[in-house]
Amino acid sequence: MEKYVISGGKPLIGDVTISGAKNAAVAILPATILAPGNYVIENIPNIRDITISLKILRELGAGVRMLDRSTVAIDSTHIQDAFVPYELARQMRGSYYFIGALLGRFNRASVSMPGGCDLGARPIDQHIKGFEALGAAVSIDHGIVNAGCERLVGSHLYFDGVSVGATINLMLAAVRAKGLTILENVAKEPHVVDLANFLNSMGADIRGAGTDVIKIHGVDLLHGTSYSIIPDQIEAGTYMIAAAATRGDVTIHNVIPKHLESITQKLIKAGAQVDEYDDSIHVTRTGPVNKVNIKTLPHPGFPTDMQPQMTALLTLAEGTSIITEGIWDNRFRYADELCRMGANIQVDGTVAVVEGVERLKAAPIRATDLRAGAALLIAALVAEGISEIEEIYHLERGYEDICGKMRKLGADIRRVVADDNELAKAL
Repeated sequence: MEKYVISGGKPLIGDVTISGAKNAAVAILPATILAPGNYVIENIPNIRDITISLKILRELGAGVRMLDRSTVAIDSTHIQDAFVPYELARQMRGSYYFIGALLGRFNRASVSMPGGCDLGARPIDQHIKGFEALGAAVSIDHGIVNAGCERLVGSHLYFDGVSVGATINLMLAAVRAKGLTILENVAKEPHVVDLANFLNSMGADIRGAGTDVIKIHGVDLLHGTSYSIIPDQIEAGTYMIAAAATRGDVTIHNVIPKHLESITQKLIKAGAQVDEYDDSIHVTRTGPVNKVNIKTLPHPGFPTDMQPQMTALLTLAEGTSIITEGIWDNRFRYADELCRMGANIQVDGTVAVVEGVERLKAAPIRATDLRAGAALLIAALVAEGISEIEEIYHLERGYEDICGKMRKLGADIRRVVADDNELAKAL
């Protein structure tokens, strides 16, 4: 068991460079299945979910070669299998994108139900509804999603609720379907737009990504391409909040400031100073943390993936903040861990009432999911004393070299292997 050991109380100062967007990369990598050919994908983050995605591609028969730390070459010419093994699929939520990609190329797919963070019910009913609208027969047998048809055919589909996953999966499937597909009430996140741009660079005809309606004219032929993934808005937002929480002075490079607008607005209300430049953003805080009310919403609203980190900051606010989770029904499990550090948080369903405290104190804590782990790391950076965060594999699913990047900003953080005797005592 590995853990982070953090001595808090030091402001983050300096420069940090943001990696490629995890949520875009886990959709773009499966998209390389859609047409035999050679692909060069730049600015991929070096994180666990990407490693798993590349393992799946290799398992399916693709040639995968790392050209450097952030660039991968993929040859999808010899992919013939349409089955993604359980042991790989269960390790990440984005594994369900292989259903849409395999359906698009082979008109069949067998993929185990996805894994990833436990944030509550994650039904794929909207995905299935969409695949069926395109003409596929879909069944779930012993935890395997099986989908297939003679040929996908374009259709008009209205999503019952905004779903990033379903929007992406239907885009992947529909680019090779016969005729026109119209998707309404779709997700508008930056990584949805990035996938559309990638697919269009392959020869697809997708219009409207980033709006409420996406129109996809199916094409018979796609081709390999070279593409650079957008920066990760959630990683950038995490460092922004960490800078504000620690009274730091941090310049964050390789960002698209427009993607960060909802985060920037809430940080300014909370008392931070945020200066935007062409591809960087500068965050400082000298005054108190102000109370702020937040409700997570689909883009362009405040991202659910930034809610735990913002809550960590607001534990130090003057006054009471109300956090309403509008996307997932089980996203406040980390609140108990923050309370172990002295935070005052009362959770009632999808609403958390955060009464600010003067300071947090170090404690042994456990990451319950990816973004919860980021929130606990921020709390540990400002807490008095030495904190230990366990189950850090959650964090490393989505943040490239977060320990190294934090150290460069002046954080006192170490990644260590827990002693076997400690584990024995804990058991």
